[in-house]
Amino acid sequence: MRDRTWAFTEAGSRIRFGKPLMTDMKKILLAEDEDSVRSFLSRALQRAGYDVVSCADGDSAILALDDGPYDLLLTDIVMPGADGIEVAKRAAQIQPELKIMFITGFAAVALNAQKASPNAKVLEKPVHLREIVTEVERLIAA
Repeated sequence: MRDRTWAFTEAGSRIRFGKPLMTDMKKILLAEDEDSVRSFLSRALQRAGYDVVSCADGDSAILALDDGPYDLLLTDIVMPGADGIEVAKRAAQIQPELKIMFITGFAAVALNAQKASPNAKVLEKPVHLREIVTEVERLIAA
């Protein structure tokens, strides 16, 4: 008989009953000022097996860096307080190996983000939740 209590995510993490094993859980810092987008992203990433710390602005995200280490910073760029580029710079000072992904609705801002953090992934809104989860899995697995 096959054990149906275990499954694997696209990134290869083993999950049981939709929740990851604690040893496999990756931690994501999410900074997004739009409440609905932050909520959707957080839930989608949690369902994919990630531990998500959500922040409503850049200043809160900078404070949350002390609760790391994190496996990924997923941040909007244009936000109240510190913008996503500033959050990424501060995060890189604290945790140089941190992987960074920007999401933005502004093409010109996306170009600036790519210049500021050349190794970061930049996704432009609108973007489907599944695409974000897939890109997060790829980036964390890399």
